[in-house]
Amino acid sequence: MPGGKPRTVGDLEYLHGLHPDPPPLLLELETLGRGDRIPIVSRSTGRLLSTLVHAMQANRVLEIGTAYGYSTLWMALALPPAGRIWTIDPDRKRTEIALDFLRRADKADAVEVINQPALEVLPTFPQRNLDIVFIDALKDEYEGYLDLAVPLLKRSGLVIVDNLLWSGLSAQTPSPGDDRDTVALRAFNRKFLNHPLLDATIIPLGDGTGIGARIA
Repeated sequence: MPGGKPRTVGDLEYLHGLHPDPPPLLLELETLGRGDRIPIVSRSTGRLLSTLVHAMQANRVLEIGTAYGYSTLWMALALPPAGRIWTIDPDRKRTEIALDFLRRADKADAVEVINQPALEVLPTFPQRNLDIVFIDALKDEYEGYLDLAVPLLKRSGLVIVDNLLWSGLSAQTPSPGDDRDTVALRAFNRKFLNHPLLDATIIPLGDGTGIGARIA
């Protein structure tokens, strides 16, 4: 049946070609990030973040893991006029590049960069009733981020998580040789999908994208 076919390389190429190119600044940042081997979300994940920010008219967004600010810029360009993003990353060299692109996009005033480890920031983070929390940082800390971030969400707010398929490693049969990140992501995926405060799913978009809506 057509509806039951798995996705193919041809499907992905079709969708890639069908979408319009991102704005020039995003293309420039995408090229820079890949050239410098800095982890950035896939373009399809960036588009999803943009769509969700637009759909929710999200005014209050928390990002855990900034790097060069590629996902930050996707969301910043979709913010409503009063919208604000708080993005956490201890690496000042990387976040300076993020800020440069945000300035060039006239979005720097809408984004606050916090250069501290996320697990130190989140327990005393003063913002509440967040519309979106996006997680894309240290994989072995994902469970800790989730525990601290869900209470910050408003009811119906979204937590979005990148890299949950981990280049296919999450789906492989566990073995003693598995690296720490793979083991951590498998445990996180189970916790995420069974979280009592979330209606959560994982979709095969990019490197595996988790989306959970706070329901309690």
